[in-house]
Amino acid sequence: MSVPQQVHILQAIQLADQHMSAGRFQEAQSICRQIISVHPRHAKALHMLGFMELHARQAKSAMELLGRSLAIEPNDPFARLHFCQSLVDLHQYDSAILHLRQLIVAQPNLGTAYNYLGIALFETNQFEESLAMFAKSVMLNPQDPKNHSNRARALYKCEKHDQAIQAARKAIQADPNFHEAYLYLGNALQAIGQVPEALAAYRQGLAMKPDWTEIASNLLYSMSFDPKLDSKAMLREHILWSADHAEPLKRSIQPFANDRNPDRRLKIGYLSPYFREHCQALFTVPLIAHHNHEQFEIYCYSDVDKPDLTTRRLQQEADVWRECAGISDASLADAIRKDQIDILVDLTMHMGEARLLLFARKPAPIQIAWLAYPGTTGIGAMDYRLTDPYLDPPGFNDEFYSEISIRLPHTFWCYDPQSDQPAVNDLPADQNGHVTFGCLNNFCKTNEIVFAMWKPILDALPASKLVLLAPQGSARQRTIASLGIDPARIEFVDRQLRGKYLQTYHRIDIGLDTFPYSGHTTSLDALWMGVPVVSRYGKTAVSRAGLSQSSNLGLTELATDDAARFASIAIELAGDLPRLRSLRSSLRQSMRTSPLMNAKLFASGVESAYRSGWHRWCRGQH
Repeated sequence: MSVPQQVHILQAIQLADQHMSAGRFQEAQSICRQIISVHPRHAKALHMLGFMELHARQAKSAMELLGRSLAIEPNDPFARLHFCQSLVDLHQYDSAILHLRQLIVAQPNLGTAYNYLGIALFETNQFEESLAMFAKSVMLNPQDPKNHSNRARALYKCEKHDQAIQAARKAIQADPNFHEAYLYLGNALQAIGQVPEALAAYRQGLAMKPDWTEIASNLLYSMSFDPKLDSKAMLREHILWSADHAEPLKRSIQPFANDRNPDRRLKIGYLSPYFREHCQALFTVPLIAHHNHEQFEIYCYSDVDKPDLTTRRLQQEADVWRECAGISDASLADAIRKDQIDILVDLTMHMGEARLLLFARKPAPIQIAWLAYPGTTGIGAMDYRLTDPYLDPPGFNDEFYSEISIRLPHTFWCYDPQSDQPAVNDLPADQNGHVTFGCLNNFCKTNEIVFAMWKPILDALPASKLVLLAPQGSARQRTIASLGIDPARIEFVDRQLRGKYLQTYHRIDIGLDTFPYSGHTTSLDALWMGVPVVSRYGKTAVSRAGLSQSSNLGLTELATDDAARFASIAIELAGDLPRLRSLRSSLRQSMRTSPLMNAKLFASGVESAYRSGWHRWCRGQH
């Protein structure tokens, strides 16, 4: 509508405010723009228009409008609050923190300011202070589910999982339809080993927001930890996910103009958010550093927000390095097509920060999943998955993957510890007078089946002790109750930086594996530190890592598919101190001379897989 000259400007603003409150943003915006065309320095109209731009997720234009408003009315607390919100939305966290601290001094009871300050602090890794801000926000606005939900997220990051669960449930109590809270509830439940409950929380959040790919991927990845779910059920869930999220993107797939010469130099693209200090680097560094660059041109698409020394090391090994953090899937897919990548490798699958909807757009003729975990993506556009002969024996489980399995000659992993420190120490049992078992796997891999596997071992050796990585609180209490032993026999440890974590193995004689998701990186770390790992394997690939690793070391007697035999192996090994001493002193060298650390051999096997897949595509047999 037009604003008649006789109508006072205040009435026009009031009318715009009524439209905005009723959700009629188009009408409100029209009035505000007309006011600004006549009065370019009208602070309130600029503020309202900026707020509506924020609501429309146009943070850049919102910041410009709100900045103009503040230049006129610098003491308007809500204009400043919304300006800070635009800074947060634009990831300008340092500037947001500065402005929000000033705002809180002037308006100490403005609860939303504490919430946004908490977000900015969280995103700059200032987790403990962010918790304090969220707590203040909750105190001032206890009925706002966002405050409880953001607090749950920060508590989870600080590994205060029991409190995170409580905060997420308070958010849901305040608003049962607040879908974000179900993500943080599920994450915290999984962290304390309550996987079925976590899956239920993810399903509730997904039911409220069916297009939410993050929680859908969390659900799919977490299913691997549930001993009640078999491969057939998991594949079905993955295919359903693909039908909902990936299949609609098939229309964006374009014909490929790649040269079909089967023996030319190929462009290989690796995409990952973990080209940084992360356990994945223990495997990406040795592969990328040992590629044959005469035959393969290596592109790395780094989805890393905060590069570090590991990022720089990987960057030096690549032929071409592309920073892609913050770039949309569609734009990145276009960039990969422009680079004419021949084979694109996904290193994340359904883990955190996944980019599977980029792969659904199929920007390269051949797409392969590897490393994140030996499972399936469910995506028809993902052609192959890399595995090994022990995780997936020929003809075994092939029907449970949407991709074609390519078995590498020896191993799924090629391990580089990146340092010889800490050194392997003498056998702890010689000094302690008793055997110490240990498990430093992610606690979400434990369950009642695992405790039932471990209990006969601890009962048969009453002097033995257990070192266990577990979150503080209910997770530790449940462990004690499930194992039914004197709590003094269990040494609980928290997550630690890698150097301190590896030193924990100085106190462990024998590693006890988990089931059905066995230790992968953690078991390789244990072996590197001279600690043999007793493993139970099943039918799923994620349960067979212990079998794969022990087979590559010639120690298959440490792996079994029987729970009773698992206990017997551990008990027999604990009673054979000479053998434990021998393993302690020899395992590191055995690792070095095995396929598990032969990077040149591993890279050659991977490159053969790439070339075979390329030949099939060139022949039209893809």
